[in-house]
Amino acid sequence: MFKVTKLTFLISFFIFIAAAAHAQSGKVSGTIRDDAGNAPLANATISVPNLSSTNSDFEGDYTLELPAGNHTLTVKYLGYAPKEIKDVVVKQGQVVQVDVTLSGESNAISEVVVTVSARKNTEASVLNMQKNAGVLMDGLSSQSIKRSGSSDIAAAVKAVPGVSVQDGKYVFVRGLGDRYSKSILNGVDIPGLDPDKNTVQMDIFPTNILENVIVYKSASAELPADFTGGVVDIVTKDFPSQKQMGVSFSLGVNPDMSFNDNYLNYKGGKTDFLGFDDGNRKLHVNPKEDLPRPTSADNSGIEAITKTFNPLMAPKTSTSLPNFSLGYYFGNQYQVGENKLGLIASIDYRNSTEFYQNFRNGIYQKPQERTEFEILPDRTQFGNLGSNNVLLSGLLGLTYKTEKSKYSLNLLSITNGQSSAAVFDQETRISNVINTQKQNLEYTQRNVTNLLLSGKHSNEDASFLTEWKVSPTISHVNDKDIRSTTFVKNSDGSMSINTDAGLPNRIWRNLKEVNLVNKVDFIKKHQLFDNAAQLKFGGLYSFKKRDYSIPTYQIMNLNVNTRDLNGDPNQILTPENIWTVESNSGYYFSGRSQPQNQFDATQHTLAAYLSSEFKPMEKLRAIVGLRGEKYLTLFNGTNSMASEVYDNKKTIDKLDLFPSVNLIYGVQENQNLRVSYSRTTARPSFKELSVVQIPDLLTGVMFLGNINLVPTYINNLDLRYEMFGNAAQMFAVSAFYKKFKDPIELVAYSFESPENFTPRNAPSAEVYGLEFEARKNFGFISEDLTGLSLNANVSIIKSKIDMSKVEGGEYQSRQQFAREGETIEDSRVLQGQSPYLINAGLNYNSTTLGLETGIFYNVQGKTLEVVGFGKNSDVYVQPFHSLNFNLSKKLGQAQRNVLRVSAENILGAEKKSIYESYGSADKEFLFRAPGRTFTVGYSYNF
Repeated sequence: MFKVTKLTFLISFFIFIAAAAHAQSGKVSGTIRDDAGNAPLANATISVPNLSSTNSDFEGDYTLELPAGNHTLTVKYLGYAPKEIKDVVVKQGQVVQVDVTLSGESNAISEVVVTVSARKNTEASVLNMQKNAGVLMDGLSSQSIKRSGSSDIAAAVKAVPGVSVQDGKYVFVRGLGDRYSKSILNGVDIPGLDPDKNTVQMDIFPTNILENVIVYKSASAELPADFTGGVVDIVTKDFPSQKQMGVSFSLGVNPDMSFNDNYLNYKGGKTDFLGFDDGNRKLHVNPKEDLPRPTSADNSGIEAITKTFNPLMAPKTSTSLPNFSLGYYFGNQYQVGENKLGLIASIDYRNSTEFYQNFRNGIYQKPQERTEFEILPDRTQFGNLGSNNVLLSGLLGLTYKTEKSKYSLNLLSITNGQSSAAVFDQETRISNVINTQKQNLEYTQRNVTNLLLSGKHSNEDASFLTEWKVSPTISHVNDKDIRSTTFVKNSDGSMSINTDAGLPNRIWRNLKEVNLVNKVDFIKKHQLFDNAAQLKFGGLYSFKKRDYSIPTYQIMNLNVNTRDLNGDPNQILTPENIWTVESNSGYYFSGRSQPQNQFDATQHTLAAYLSSEFKPMEKLRAIVGLRGEKYLTLFNGTNSMASEVYDNKKTIDKLDLFPSVNLIYGVQENQNLRVSYSRTTARPSFKELSVVQIPDLLTGVMFLGNINLVPTYINNLDLRYEMFGNAAQMFAVSAFYKKFKDPIELVAYSFESPENFTPRNAPSAEVYGLEFEARKNFGFISEDLTGLSLNANVSIIKSKIDMSKVEGGEYQSRQQFAREGETIEDSRVLQGQSPYLINAGLNYNSTTLGLETGIFYNVQGKTLEVVGFGKNSDVYVQPFHSLNFNLSKKLGQAQRNVLRVSAENILGAEKKSIYESYGSADKEFLFRAPGRTFTVGYSYNF
């Protein structure tokens, strides 16, 4: 018995000693890269002499377990100068991350002190990527996003030079419109919640899943060809260095919108608060069949059909709620034998409410007489608009890494439901003035589910790498039961419904899109000109299919006096007012899905590329590539008159070559001079390349597709000088020039229909500009001010587009309706192009105090939004001066609690779009006052 007890004691003692020793150890991890090309270095040796050593894997990653304390790391790699990294502080049970770049032997120096930094998500690491990148790029680290206090990318990415954000969601690069920017997720195309936009809605990505955001501004063969301003790559975390888990909560109040008793909404479904409809707005009739009429041979079912429609037609007033959000994040890595398994998971919920009081929309035209200058209203609107937006997103990522391979699986699911209600007065001038009151109810449900399966493989010496990705996506965008009722205001004070102002209607829009992207890349490392070089080649196949339809129904009436409704839309579908066979009077529905409002189309993209990166001189790097893309689109649909039927019509069938050259000259160790040339394209969207007609019931604007569009081709030239300092300081100046052939623009359709807009090709355009960026801390004044830094960037851009001079083209139409004394030029600015962008931020960061705070300013210059035609003048988006403040304070001894306070739109800027016409005062196309929002947030990291 004694022996057993003694043995048990000894075993327990050694287990205790081992556990204690382990508890007193920590880890150092990071990535070893070549400082010339930023390529990972496999099999580099990382050691602390007489304690521990390890080798980097095929991605240059390493992990070294060390006892707690202060250590000096030695990094060695054949053909490179060794480095010593001093003062690496290892803490018990924690992981400290150290990235190291090695220089060739010819650049050897005796000792280099490398600062400790996070792997890829700090300002310093992103600037290091920028310095060593083969293309012209800018980046935004998750550290920078957190410092700005932003809960999503959209609010923070404006700090990137030349980047602006439209509607708080969509990223534009270098002031160019959406079609010239592109968003990808982890290197692969992904459709956003608005599938007609090239850029993904940036506010759907919570910051806790991000590694960084990279903006590529010059092309290379491996990047997609359909961008001009920039490619925005959203990079999510794949392999946490240690366990991370946290929860967050925020509450935001806008004094102009929150707790307002006049807020407009309506009773929807029980699951609206989760971002999707529970069936409350379901269409219960066959959209492909005409509904029976009272004059039909079989009209007995009219009453039952009418009763299947939700009778609610009018908004109600209630008290608006504040904005709030909830978030949860988990990440960890596990040892599975000799291999590693990484896991990240994120759930994010946001509920925001907007209430625009006194919103305004207007459509104006020039008078017929050339001597009359003041443009006149064709239609004006004024009223209140309430909106509730719910966003629920989830991300699950798994990464399995072996000695020579890595496999990743990412599943992203986003659900978005937006409910809105409006009551507004409208004045329409057709043959006479008609004053009306309109009441709208709208609900849009969007769902995006994306799966990304990828693999990366290396040979024995990591000289040949293979990477493949398969990414299917299913998107649904459904406008469910949009309801609009218009009452005419009669001279006697009564209100009635008539066909001149429009009958009450109900609309369902159904869009389903399937995307499949397959991509494979190969990298072969070799020697050329006695220097390291690499050859890249690969291919891509992308398939997209969209089905779209708009069932539309009008509420007709027979033998009734609409004045008896007293202007209340909810009285229309009461049981006593519904048409019956017995009474032969009342209200009933008529309609179906019209041919011009439905189509299906497919896109096929087959691409292959070849790229070579080499150093013809010691200080000169060259990346020369060629990309070929075969692009095919097929369209099925019918025009508005049903006179033309399109059956798998090839709307675009092109095989194009896209060359690219990037040259980087290392002026000094931390200075680069870059020159690049590339050819890219911008292709029309599904909606644009169609014959579809899509109405906006709130503004009265109608979008008309144009099946005759052709792709835009752009030649790009870039020049940049950049200088990098320590502590994430840098300075850069860039110049760029872009030449467009057949640019696509949104223009007024004709002077007879000023509310109709359509995309059209213009002959040619040019854009050229300058960018300046500086990041500087105030440590040069006093060491105590090292944590205070100023980040600023300015873009100045000029654009010129040649107007079409064909019969009936833009130039002729402008001449025809020119005012007396007005000179009509044959060129103008490019639609969607901003003349300037200014971003500035003053930050203070103290690790000791756990304090990060800053004030951030952003503005985009006046931008042409809609191109005028004939009587229709140009519409310009006015500058929006955005000033935001953020403060973040870590609390507690372990600093696991974080309190955030922020203020948005401190200046109270207003969103305006203005008609500008020669000799006339400016008139409003759109006006919204978003007010100021104050948010308090709390997060806890376990």
